Amino acid sequence: MNIFEDTAPTSSRKRPIRVVVLGASGSIGMQTLDVCRQHTDKVEVVGLAVRSSTEFVARAAERHGVRVVAVTDERHAKDPALESLPAGCDLLVGDDALEEICLRDDVDCVVSAVVGFAGINAGYAALKAGKTLLYANKESLVVGGDLLMPLVAPGQLIPVDSEHSAIYQCLVGERRSDLHRIWLTCSGGPFFGMSRRQLLNVTAGDALRHPTWQMGAKITIDSATLMNKGLEVLEAHHLFDVDVDDVSVLVQRQSMIHSMVEFSDGVVKAQLGPSDMRIPIQYALSYPERWDSPADRVDYCGAPNFTFDRADEDTFGCLALAKRAGREGGIMPCAMNAANEVANLAFREDRCNFLDIEEVVRSVMNETKPDPVESLEQLHEVDARSREAASRALARISR
Repeated sequence: MNIFEDTAPTSSRKRPIRVVVLGASGSIGMQTLDVCRQHTDKVEVVGLAVRSSTEFVARAAERHGVRVVAVTDERHAKDPALESLPAGCDLLVGDDALEEICLRDDVDCVVSAVVGFAGINAGYAALKAGKTLLYANKESLVVGGDLLMPLVAPGQLIPVDSEHSAIYQCLVGERRSDLHRIWLTCSGGPFFGMSRRQLLNVTAGDALRHPTWQMGAKITIDSATLMNKGLEVLEAHHLFDVDVDDVSVLVQRQSMIHSMVEFSDGVVKAQLGPSDMRIPIQYALSYPERWDSPADRVDYCGAPNFTFDRADEDTFGCLALAKRAGREGGIMPCAMNAANEVANLAFREDRCNFLDIEEVVRSVMNETKPDPVESLEQLHEVDARSREAASRALARISR
């Protein structure tokens, strides 16, 4: 199953969309709330979920008048900030809170902006319940696409990543049989053009200075290693039902061409626009309509010249490892993702160097047999086992 639609859909909305935002205090979550504030006649925020940011969620709940708040870290269940939740607002606490909030009858649409594998159960629950799922939680699609995609009906899963939103927009109304290649664009990150010798000395502070986008710490480090682009290759593989090798990564330093689709006759469609995540977020909410832009428009006469370069998989080996995981399939992407999450955090905490991230991921993948994906429970076991293997690899490196 894929999210490709051969015909352009029409809208049949008669009331505002009732939305819950998972990961509301993160970069995507906050930008989603900003879009919702600009379109209160079209969107009603009914629920918010955070891990531990209780002061933020209390303020946001009051501002949006939400009906339910979820806090997944039980250690924050008694935070004083939660006493100021709006009257009548339900409070859900614990690991199952994300799933509970998705299953409510007063929810039409779930925006999943949770970072990492942690969002997979909620995404699975939302799809099974027939909710529209706006997905910025690429890791769980990479890990569990074999389980999630068979649940998807046309128009039910809308990507929020800027690149996959661009691809989605380029494909609306096109025929699946005419798709030849996806060109997944990439900024190149802060270390574009550097050698592996130079990368030995970069710090987390260097890696967190992304040249274009303002993102959370984990995804910004992934952008620097090009692992983020590798995850997006696998995401495109699942979303659009294409082979991993039919997704080409193209460095577009200006970050204004958000991705392109090439068709069988050689024609290429590209989606261009400002480097502002509110645009793909809004498109996911408005689809199949388009609402007034939340960002300043581009003066293309004054825009910089566009450049294109190949992604350097030899220098940035995480991209090659992610592609390998996608080709081998089964549970291998799960092992790869778990190892990367552990190594990414270790680099941010100065417990390894930049190139060690790649070595940790490779070590865990080499220990993993790509068995078929069978269940969420299996993926959780693989995730835990791979995190332990990544920790052992880090211990070897630090000796």
